[in-house]
Amino acid sequence: MSTISWTEPRTDTVRHARWHSESAAPAPRRVLVADDRLRADTAHRLACEGTALLWQGDFHNARRLLEAVGRRVDRKPPQPGDTPSESFHLYRRARGHRARILGRLVVLLADDHTLTLRRAPDVREACAAAYGPPRGPVVVSLRELLGVLGAHEWRRKGVEVPALGGARIHPHYGVFSPVRGEYVDLVATAPLPVPAPRTAFDLGTGTGVLAAVLARRGVGRVTATDISPRALACARENARRLGLAERVEVAGPGLFPEGRAGLVVCNPPWLPARPSSALEQGVYDPGGTMLHGFLDGLAGHLVPGGEGWLVLSDLAEHLGLRSRGELLSAIEGAGLRVRGRIDTRPRHRRATDPGDPLHAARARETTSLWRLAAHG
Repeated sequence: MSTISWTEPRTDTVRHARWHSESAAPAPRRVLVADDRLRADTAHRLACEGTALLWQGDFHNARRLLEAVGRRVDRKPPQPGDTPSESFHLYRRARGHRARILGRLVVLLADDHTLTLRRAPDVREACAAAYGPPRGPVVVSLRELLGVLGAHEWRRKGVEVPALGGARIHPHYGVFSPVRGEYVDLVATAPLPVPAPRTAFDLGTGTGVLAAVLARRGVGRVTATDISPRALACARENARRLGLAERVEVAGPGLFPEGRAGLVVCNPPWLPARPSSALEQGVYDPGGTMLHGFLDGLAGHLVPGGEGWLVLSDLAEHLGLRSRGELLSAIEGAGLRVRGRIDTRPRHRRATDPGDPLHAARARETTSLWRLAAHG
């Protein structure tokens, strides 16, 4: 971790603390102490110039200032491009700019993760869950801290999953939450291969929700993998909560486990673009690395007659980021054939929001479960 420095205005002393950013944002080179007297216009200007503002005022005033700066950033919305692909990249660039500006309002966590601001909530438990045990004072962006608090509430309450009979999945910080139920429902209702598989792999398991669905459908042994240590811990905890620890083995970090299975399920990130945070790794994957890794390794990990289930949105196709022909060529090139496909329409809010910059593509989106088998 990098170290940042700032001068306390009352004592003219220089202080230091470690800098932490989940999105790998670089440590700010210039840090000014700010409090309730700071106006939003000034904060916006300083943030645009690259200055970080270390907040020492009231916590709720800091949240209001963050919202006010966000409104000023949003006064210049991204302009549509000449193509869907160009519009997408302009949108991502604008979102990245917004995140950088808002990320420059920062706060200091004490050596026990305490946030010592007036009217500040107790953030110690949430920070320990996201960052691990405290290792001395650390500076983080307020925007990230609010995300940590929100994620901890999601983890505490859990997300109800109808495909699990209303049982709840508890996502950890940085692990994609199963709030888009259509992909879970596809795995819950697609006909299982015949004969019914005794073993299954769930690649990129995240919270472990699909592994749990497969186990509840009667698969005797499910091996769930992920490259993220956070996801592996999350999946293990959810398997235990659901009483499935004896049937769901969590292995990794990695993509494929050892051996072969009668069913291999993969719900890779849907968009071949670079993520800007740990959480976005569930949506964005540069070059479709995980998608191609799954396809290229599938035939060698299926038992004779087994199936691979690729759960994938076609949003990338509508955005001009990947064509249907490229996907079919990748399937064929991996020595696979398509046994069938089951489609469903997304039910999330953005699909019907005309104000969304990518609405034209989202309105045509279809999520599909591709049933794949090895040639021969």
